[in-house]
Amino acid sequence: MNDKILVSACLMGEKVRYDGQDNLLNDPRMALWRQQQRLVVMCPEIAGGLATPRAPVEQLGVRVLTVDGEDVTEAFQRGAMQTINLARQQQVVMAILKARSPSCGVGQVYDGSFSRHLKVGDGVTAAALKSAGIAVFSELELDAAATWWQRRYGESQDMTLS
Repeated sequence: MNDKILVSACLMGEKVRYDGQDNLLNDPRMALWRQQQRLVVMCPEIAGGLATPRAPVEQLGVRVLTVDGEDVTEAFQRGAMQTINLARQQQVVMAILKARSPSCGVGQVYDGSFSRHLKVGDGVTAAALKSAGIAVFSELELDAAATWWQRRYGESQDMTLS
């Protein structure tokens, strides 16, 4: 099987968040998938040309704006397209993305008011991956992602590293 899992780079410990930090996800399933060489690691914001650190951004309607009002929508769209291209090249069938991110948020993102309020919706990259037919989960839905993978491939849920 050559199918892969796309993962937000920050979840793998890469310091690519807007504040120069990471969101390392320590989970035996991620370690197993990494050992099995199934993971494709990507940060759409970096791929789109944004620097680290960078100003915080949120979605406001169809635009992506910094806290200072700068429109960075094009960079987010570029990053989403780069991610789609990589996903196609690498035979990605599932993605595990950073919750609430304006790029990677799945089902909920911040509402554009910079007040930590959430709204229903997907980040720019999450929406693009869904449109491309890739199963998308946030790190908060890792159980559902593992179940989806197991049902698709019939692999046991035994998460021991060999």
